This record gives sequence, C-alpha cells and structure tokens, in this order.
Amino acid sequence: MHSRKHKKIHAVLLDRDGVINEEVNLLHKKSQLKLLKNAGKAISILNQHKIKAIIITNQPVVARNLCTEEELKDIHNHLNKLLQEEGAKIDGIYYCPHHPDKGFEGENPLYKKKCECRKPNTGMVKKALNDFSLLPEECVFIGDSTVDIETGRRAGMRTMLIRTGYAGKDGKYSTKADWEAANLLKAAQMILSINEGKL
Repeated sequence: MHSRKHKKIHAVLLDRDGVINEEVNLLHKKSQLKLLKNAGKAISILNQHKIKAIIITNQPVVARNLCTEEELKDIHNHLNKLLQEEGAKIDGIYYCPHHPDKGFEGENPLYKKKCECRKPNTGMVKKALNDFSLLPEECVFIGDSTVDIETGRRAGMRTMLIRTGYAGKDGKYSTKADWEAANLLKAAQMILSINEGKL
C-alpha cells in the first residue's frame, strides 16, 4: 500500500457538480452553471504539470427528461468555455445519463436501467482509463461525495474527498478517502506535493 500511495499521479478523475461547479440539485440548464472559486485555477495547475483532468459525472437529469443528451453536451461546452476563460482545459468528459429507479414524472424510459456506468460502478472510469492509456494506480479520483470515493476505491485508485458541494456528507457509503482537501485548488496543490514526494 505504501508504495502505491506515493506513485506519481498522471491523471485526476473528477466529479463535476460540487467539485468544479456549484452544486445545484439536478442542474439541467446552462444558466445554472457557475464555477466554484479557484476551480479553473486548480485545473490550469494540473494542465501546466501535464496531469490529465477528466470529468466522470452521473447525469440522471437525462433519464428524468429534464434535458436531452444534446442539451447536456451544450452544458459541457459551456463549462469548457468558462474554464478556458480561466486558462484551464478538461481533457475528457464522461457522463452517465441513466437512472435505475422508475417513477419520476415525465421520465424518459429509454434511460431507466441499471447500468455499469452510473457511479459507484466503474464503467465510465474504465472507458476513460482505456481512452487515455492510464493505469488505475497512476490516477486519483476526486469528489465531494462518498459515492465518488467508493467509485475510486472500486476502480483501484487513490481517492481525495473535497469539502465543497456535499463535502462527503451524502452518507451513502462508509468508504474513507486517502486524503481530504478543502477545495479543488488545495487538492491540485496536494497532488503536486505527492508527485514531488512531499506527501
């Protein structure tokens, strides 16, 4: 375990809501998207150090028919634009549009299913690792919920909980993160320290 914890980090896999942008329950419009303070700066630090920044996000808003996949792509284009304005770049965005539970008014039945991609399942993570030729031990999963930490754990990654958004208080899993940080900027700084062998 000790050597794994000190292995160099080549990529961070990030949750989106409550980590990069403000937590809005079921965000489904571009106008609801507001970057968290210093999130752009955090991602630009990762960019400068050649550490990939990849978003892994559950987006049940599609299954609930609050927006289409096309509209979700527009939201992600808008997110990329806001980050670019802060000198930051996301390397990839993976989202799960599904929701396992039926019974929401106006839901889209095509997306109502148990899937391998919805966190804490690791379908999106495996696809990202494959697309970017990464090993789990070279990555850290960063999120604001125990679902994110459980996802990272199941994927064989180190994990970092940040105290924005849900701040780990969602109470779904008892998984403990390897590290905790106040926000994404502090998390990025910690990652540099880990890579320099200081943590």
